[in-house]
Amino acid sequence: MVAGINQLITLEDPIGKVTLDRELDEGLRLTRITCPIGVIGVIFEARPDALVQISSLCIRSGNCPVLKGGKETTYTNRVLFGIIYDAVLEAGFPEGCMLQVEQHNEIDELLTCDGLVDLLIPRGSNAFVRYIMDNTHIPVMGHADGVCHIYVDKDADIDKAISIIIDAKTQYTAACNAVETLLIQRDDGLKENFIPKLAKALAENGIKLRGTKEVTDIVDGASEKPEYETIEENEFKEYLALIVSAKFVDGVDEAIDYINLHGSHHTDAIITENSETAERFLQLVDSAGVYQNCSTRFADGFRYGFGAEVGISTSKIHARGPVGLEGLVTYKYKLVGHGQIVGDYATGKSQFNFKDIK
Repeated sequence: MVAGINQLITLEDPIGKVTLDRELDEGLRLTRITCPIGVIGVIFEARPDALVQISSLCIRSGNCPVLKGGKETTYTNRVLFGIIYDAVLEAGFPEGCMLQVEQHNEIDELLTCDGLVDLLIPRGSNAFVRYIMDNTHIPVMGHADGVCHIYVDKDADIDKAISIIIDAKTQYTAACNAVETLLIQRDDGLKENFIPKLAKALAENGIKLRGTKEVTDIVDGASEKPEYETIEENEFKEYLALIVSAKFVDGVDEAIDYINLHGSHHTDAIITENSETAERFLQLVDSAGVYQNCSTRFADGFRYGFGAEVGISTSKIHARGPVGLEGLVTYKYKLVGHGQIVGDYATGKSQFNFKDIK
């Protein structure tokens, strides 16, 4: 947690940055300036480090956080909040710049505060996040599902693929960026060499395989194999457990189509040594994170160098992927003139010159 805060301290101040500086006409200057979003309600899981990450990001970006942590860490969160709140007051922040709520019924009250709360960021189970999204008029930033895929291409390095898959499933199994579905190219080489090695690795790591019949028929013949069952692909889902689904696809295009249709647009990876195939996958998969030859578990604000994250967003609007400082600011337009009126431009008396100032 301290390492994350120290990393955050080194980042550029996100507030007051000029992202557009344009002279519309002589003496009429337009600038676009970054500014805080405002009051952000964050409802997060029972992890005390989440409170520290969220608080530090909101402080650094000039936002007022309303914090509701899991009941399992009520007392720890209370102490952490007190330490942080005392520190920011000592640093000159105004009273009320951070708020903490502890009662469950206060969540429902928070959901009614449209007009007072500018953004909600829920972190927790799929059902919980969906409940938040369905029961408020406040904008919500987050994701309801984390169905992450790894596609193994015929040009994959098999040992590399096994290592990445095991890490993506076991490094933190309950995380939203853990892999849930394997897509394997329908290739004789992969069937003969990759599947038996995968079966052995899954067995050694206690991972259950839920695959289509085409996959489990090959696994059944492996000398070392995990616990497995044959299912239809419409039964694939987010497990958050030592279980992984698997199916064959004809190639990268079918993998792309499958991920875009059945994925949650969180984080998806391709394992291949073919740069052309990889670039096609990275370009066309419509997810917040698209990777080549690395674990989906890298989808994290700290690992991206953001210092921390308030959550991961699968939205295409405003912020996407791990949300750090840049995702917690918006912008406003400032226009400074000297008596100009639109009527003069409408009649042609005055003309815009639109000159960017460098």
